[in-house]
Amino acid sequence: MPHAHDRPMTTENLLKREFWEAMYQRDDQIWSGNVNVNLSTEVDGLKPGRALDLGCGEGGDAIWLAKQGWTVDGADISTTALARAEAAGKEAGVTVRWLHRDILKWQPEEQYDLISSQYMHLPPDLRRDVFTACAAAIRPGGSLLVVGHSPKAMREFDGQKPPEELYFEPEEITTYLGDPWQWLVETCETRGEGHHTDAVYRAKRL
Repeated sequence: MPHAHDRPMTTENLLKREFWEAMYQRDDQIWSGNVNVNLSTEVDGLKPGRALDLGCGEGGDAIWLAKQGWTVDGADISTTALARAEAAGKEAGVTVRWLHRDILKWQPEEQYDLISSQYMHLPPDLRRDVFTACAAAIRPGGSLLVVGHSPKAMREFDGQKPPEELYFEPEEITTYLGDPWQWLVETCETRGEGHHTDAVYRAKRL
């Protein structure tokens, strides 16, 4: 299977399903399968309800949420990743609804108590469209959680440095929520240092 180096990490390639299929197919497992620490930290104390893990990959976060009592949908563009997620969910003994979706064009049909996006990096115009659609799918009392690499990180992935426009500061997410009076921003900060500097944003719909 092609290595990511055979498909340069350009914005154009990162928006193609073929790029992600090639990345997942070249190894039996890409991610650790463990929950992202910012997700577990931010969800601690929230009452479990219906959750969407956007860009769920091999399912580690979605499976963890299900174990915490959430009713979970996991959405991703890669069928290879979703097949692994489904197998991992069965092994973990939890039920997750796995959705094959082109997240760049998808408007979630249902309302959620939590939508989590972990390290899904998009160019600014698509970032706006995707997170605005997510905000619209949060029911009152529900939370939008967005975590990504801060521009301060500018880290390499697979030996390549992704385009700078894919990184964002947490404050940017506020601009996608619509009426600011409908939201309570509960976390808006950068965490970590050096290559591990993350933008962490969580807001609750009032």
